[in-house]
Amino acid sequence: MTTLGFVGLGAMGSRIAARLLASGSVVYGTNRTRHRADPLVERGLIWRDSPRAVAEEADVVFSMVTDNAALAAITDGPDGILAGLRPGSVYVDMSTVSPAASRELADRVHELDAAMLDAPVSGSVPAAEGGTLTIMVGGGADTAARVGPLLRELGQTVTHVGENGAGLVMKLAVNISLAVQMIAFSEGVLLAESSGIEPQVAVGVLTSSAVGSPALRTRGPLLFDRPDEAWFDVKMMQKDVGLALKQGRTSRVPLPTARAANELLAEARALGYGDQDLVAVYDVLAQIAGREAVAA
Repeated sequence: MTTLGFVGLGAMGSRIAARLLASGSVVYGTNRTRHRADPLVERGLIWRDSPRAVAEEADVVFSMVTDNAALAAITDGPDGILAGLRPGSVYVDMSTVSPAASRELADRVHELDAAMLDAPVSGSVPAAEGGTLTIMVGGGADTAARVGPLLRELGQTVTHVGENGAGLVMKLAVNISLAVQMIAFSEGVLLAESSGIEPQVAVGVLTSSAVGSPALRTRGPLLFDRPDEAWFDVKMMQKDVGLALKQGRTSRVPLPTARAANELLAEARALGYGDQDLVAVYDVLAQIAGREAVAA
């Protein structure tokens, strides 16, 4: 049986690790704050005190952290993942970070005679819990095939899109659309509401219309009933849009809607919405318009 490791047991990482545990795998894990891992330990996760100690135990090590700095913190140094990777092992990073940073890390992993995949996901907390994520994989095709059965425990769609870094470029492409969709959806609801249409009616029409993507159908109801824990918060989305804009400059691709989304997300953070779910962009637009938010 393949022994697994998981580093980074936050909102998404904890749900993904729980799926791996439920599959019957032996899973070692660690997190910056121990208490986040306690429910998983009760379900069989074997705690280790450092990323290195997790990597030393595992044939396949997963990680999911917030950004480039957090990825460096868990991979570098004497207690980092790279210090514990064994020859022949596989490191699967599911974080959304800079494609360039991920490729540089993959080169270092390969120097250790191990392999690395970037495997960021599309989907929020419910999709992670249900194993219905969309997973975009960058790295060697043979390595992707080897880890494929594990990834299919986590996602209903697992696509190998290219070499190291390609999965991250694809994830950034997805999140441009997610940010822009949520802003346009919020604009539409606010426009309808300002003309006397009940916001619940407007949300129902928009989500059942031709523009009603799975993301909008899932998030639309959150306009009225916000989750206690953000599925994907504003500051994380702005981080991803910023990474997309940087990639666009590198690739010389104009991204005008991403630039517009970045400006509104920056304003949302300035107004104190950074830790709230992305659906809070409606509240930002309502505040700018001098109207009240509709959340319960």
